Amino acid sequence: MSKVTVTQLSEQQYRVSGELTRNSISAERLLNKKPQSDHKTWYFDLSEVSRVDTAGLAWLIHSFAELKQQGIHLELQNIPEQLQKLMQLGQVTNLFE
Repeated sequence: MSKVTVTQLSEQQYRVSGELTRNSISAERLLNKKPQSDHKTWYFDLSEVSRVDTAGLAWLIHSFAELKQQGIHLELQNIPEQLQKLMQLGQVTNLFE
């Protein structure tokens, strides 16, 4: 099991790495503080995500909702095939477009 990590690369670019699974995300929050950025769109690079399950997808949706409340749009980049399939099954692909 590889815990999920979110690394800030710039004011609006983040890299998510590790596993987005029930066992690895637990109470992991996207951000531990309020965003101090004027950017209205944030980008998540998911190229280093090794595994995803429905809990990981729920974590992304929750993160999307938290950011949306703050007026920030979340865009996903380099989405792993496993996550793309889960998004299609859950009919949530349009949330991240």
